[in-house]
Amino acid sequence: MRFLNPSKAAKRLGVSVKALRIYEQRGLMTPTRTEAGWRSYGPAEMQRAGEIVALRALGLSLAQVASVLEGEAEGLEPALALHQAVLEGDARRLADTIERVRGLRAQLDRGQRPTVTELTRLQVSTSGLSVEFELPWPWGGEFFQLQDIRPLNYIVGPLGSGKTRLALRLAEVLPSAAFLGLERIAAGDAKARLDADSNLRLRVNHAIDWLVEDGAVVSEALTALLVGLEAEGPTILVVDMVEHGLDTPTQQAVSAYLRRRMSVERPLFLMTRSAVILDLASVGTGESILLCPANHSPPIRVAPYPGAAGYEAVTTCLAAPEVRARTEGVIAWRPRGSGHDYEDGHLSARC
Repeated sequence: MRFLNPSKAAKRLGVSVKALRIYEQRGLMTPTRTEAGWRSYGPAEMQRAGEIVALRALGLSLAQVASVLEGEAEGLEPALALHQAVLEGDARRLADTIERVRGLRAQLDRGQRPTVTELTRLQVSTSGLSVEFELPWPWGGEFFQLQDIRPLNYIVGPLGSGKTRLALRLAEVLPSAAFLGLERIAAGDAKARLDADSNLRLRVNHAIDWLVEDGAVVSEALTALLVGLEAEGPTILVVDMVEHGLDTPTQQAVSAYLRRRMSVERPLFLMTRSAVILDLASVGTGESILLCPANHSPPIRVAPYPGAAGYEAVTTCLAAPEVRARTEGVIAWRPRGSGHDYEDGHLSARC
């Protein structure tokens, strides 16, 4: 194996160049140097880096990784317990999917063709949780169904579309749910909770370790968000404006963190106007987008690809503020098969 520069080494390992620098700064590994003084990664360095990456994948902090590499076992038990819980959850979901496949094959044997919905659900990791309720104002009590709730759900919509009221209503009707509002950043509140709960402090510090490695900047807003996300209690959390108070690199790191911690057992609903938090190109099968249209028709799920119903409205709401401010027109869009009539089939594009 030839020696690799930091960029190629990071790509092969599936981490960032900054992560390699942090491993070096923490004394976990030392790359060789070329005659010109550039960092270089040979077979020994790549093996060491691979071990670090594998240990991180188990949920170990960098401090715990250092202990393991030095032959100590401190911190392994909780990390392995958490990894076991994740694997057991994956096994349950896999067993459920296998059972659904078996059922569909049995249908075929009886001459019954599976529906498209049944087939597509084989590729979607869902909680199996559904909820029905009356929508609040501005929808005027209209009945609403949200089925197959995903581990990660984004709520978007123009100003005045009712997305905050929808979020609050979801926190009321979903089982064991709570709303994490912007008051989370109240001075001293997050610190007081950390001081009172050593286990929460460990979890938050662990998360910050991950996020800083991914480029995040530690701030009161980030700490307050993590305190809410990592606290024991609600099974489902509805979060108001995840990006509030976070710069772009931190939002990128938080987005990766949220995807890494996705859990069918603990779904998240995230209000956002950030194209960094909701990167449409990266939305996976365990995620969904809920759009609250400007004309106060009921919220709909939007598929994350151009041409899908509501996609243009979502992209407009995620645009930078200066772009939204210049958008005075309308976006042609009509929900397919909605049964509602809209003036010229348009939605306001202002967000």
